[in-house]
Amino acid sequence: MAETIDSAQVVAATNRVGVTLVSSEAVLTDLDQQMGDGDLGITLSKIGLALQEFAAGTPVEGDIGKWLGKAGMAANRAGSSSFGTLLATALMRAGRAVPGKDALTGDDLSAMFAAADAGVQERGKAQPGDKTVIDALQPAAQAFAAAVEAGQSLAEAGAAALAAAKAGRDSVTPLRSKVGRAGWVGERTEGKVDPGCEAFVIMLASLLD
Repeated sequence: MAETIDSAQVVAATNRVGVTLVSSEAVLTDLDQQMGDGDLGITLSKIGLALQEFAAGTPVEGDIGKWLGKAGMAANRAGSSSFGTLLATALMRAGRAVPGKDALTGDDLSAMFAAADAGVQERGKAQPGDKTVIDALQPAAQAFAAAVEAGQSLAEAGAAALAAAKAGRDSVTPLRSKVGRAGWVGERTEGKVDPGCEAFVIMLASLLD
């Protein structure tokens, strides 16, 4: 029988991400102050609180996809910055990839990852190499799908995704940011960790915990 993730695990993982975003506020604020306007930590802390509240108070009712869509809307209401919008888009697109599901297989999770990646690229108008969250998200999605395709366990696929996200983050750290507020800062972003990439790595690590 194929390995699956049930709705209770999805709720618990969403809550973990919420807790982690709140506890990471200072780290993400510091990174963002070096690159942009310094509000990323505050925005994601607000979203983290909203996700915890949503996870605690909203039953899944047999449809993980719809539940994740609602989680995305809750995230967007709580922190409607550019990155908050991208996170909300990722959640909503991931949910749309698994309509009516009460449990998720590896293939479902791969589809969710791919949908989130496509949605963030479309909404953020950025591409791999622009030094944005996509440089961590896309390699993670691809590594997860490859591991699932190769028959690895969900834990192994998750570990591969996290390693790829970190490698993606590190690969663009020497580069100059091209998109958004960080793009205005220009050469001063060279050698600095992209805060969006770091936020994604932090969230993915807490999902896999």
